[in-house]
Amino acid sequence: MPPKRKAATTKAAAAAAEVIENGAEPTEPPKAKRGKATKAVEKPENAEEVKKTTRTTRAKAAAPVVEEKQVTEEENKKEKKGKGKVAEGKVTEPVVEKKATAAKKKETKPKKEAAAEKKKAPAAKPKSDAKAKSTRGAKKGNDETEKPTSTKSKTTKKKQPSNSESEEEPPKKTRTDAKTDNSLQNQIDTDFSTIDFTCGKENSIGNLPNLKISSWNVDGVRAWLKKKGLQYVEHEKPDIFCLQETKCSEDKIPDELNKFMDYKAYWCSSEKDGYAGVAVFSKSDPISVEYGIGNEEFDEEGRCITAEYQEFYLVNVYVPNAGRKLVTLPKRLEWNTIFKDYVAKLDERKPVIVCGDMNVAHNEIDLANPKTNKRNAGFTQEERDGFTDFLEEKYVDTYRNFYPDQKNAYTFWTYMMKARSKDIGWRLDYFIVSKRFLDRICDNVIRTNVYGSDHCPITLFLNV
Repeated sequence: MPPKRKAATTKAAAAAAEVIENGAEPTEPPKAKRGKATKAVEKPENAEEVKKTTRTTRAKAAAPVVEEKQVTEEENKKEKKGKGKVAEGKVTEPVVEKKATAAKKKETKPKKEAAAEKKKAPAAKPKSDAKAKSTRGAKKGNDETEKPTSTKSKTTKKKQPSNSESEEEPPKKTRTDAKTDNSLQNQIDTDFSTIDFTCGKENSIGNLPNLKISSWNVDGVRAWLKKKGLQYVEHEKPDIFCLQETKCSEDKIPDELNKFMDYKAYWCSSEKDGYAGVAVFSKSDPISVEYGIGNEEFDEEGRCITAEYQEFYLVNVYVPNAGRKLVTLPKRLEWNTIFKDYVAKLDERKPVIVCGDMNVAHNEIDLANPKTNKRNAGFTQEERDGFTDFLEEKYVDTYRNFYPDQKNAYTFWTYMMKARSKDIGWRLDYFIVSKRFLDRICDNVIRTNVYGSDHCPITLFLNV
């Protein structure tokens, strides 16, 4: 036998003897066949622990799938934390480990995806700005101010009242202010108990009045009736009552006006319904009544009616307005010339009383805001000069004759911007008499506190 073979046999015998003696597996197992080297496998002493560790490692590798399923089940069924489910050999991990796995999954999201989500998510508002109102042109600091998307900024427009010097924005009203502010509304009801309708003044020759003439631009007689306009007539009790701007064709005149008290009514209506028109109510029968001023264009509009009495002519007139942007100023100036000639012819026969809406504030004292109205209808230099020219002939403005320096004496207030409650008005209504008849006049009164139109009535007291 060769020496190498003998050595191998001896070594194998020694190993076998060791196994028998110690009861353990040999560290180097014998080679089964010649020429084939068998790899020695080292087995640790704690072989059972190694097996367990291997199983646990494999279970962990499958854990993400199991966890994903369990997280979904937990959200849907709202199961208690820490409970797991074992199915088909799959191991459920503790809740803490699930959270860690979910966090790990979030971390694995691509950066682009995370950035896109960040853009979609609305920026959190600071608590201090939670109740802040949106405003235009908000200042920006180091961080750009967030623009609200749900509410639009409200811009308060300043209202400019007509003929008002103040441009200051009015304070916001509270409920209490709204109650107390009712007095600023345009009134239609008159407290007649506060008005004295009598006159104790004597004229220049020492006579008390025995005749009363009232005049009122009613701005539509049918609307005026609804505003209880006839109550004024019942309290004033004029002998002659003149209306302007009746805005009512003769076939539409309310019966209550034609049969009112013991007056006889005379109407001069416009051919265009709802426009201009004048009327005279008289307790005594006039000698004659004439309609118009002898000009076809103006007479069709129903602007003048003349009643002749024993001592005088009464001319009730509604003068054309120069219009917005003075579009009808030429028409107005033409009227001035024709009307002046018409009245002059009457005055040649007997004294004249002209009453009504002359549509001009003669001097600066006759309106609240003269400086801002110099190129507005009713206060242009052309209209004022025309009125001056008419008076210089041989007539007198009776109110200024008695009250030359009286301020805030107005007969018209626009319906807009609470002009009447603020007393932003114009004196457009007049009693004008022939100079030779002035000594018969006792007084001219403006009934400022009588409501029912954008004009107020005026009354002339005289002795004839």
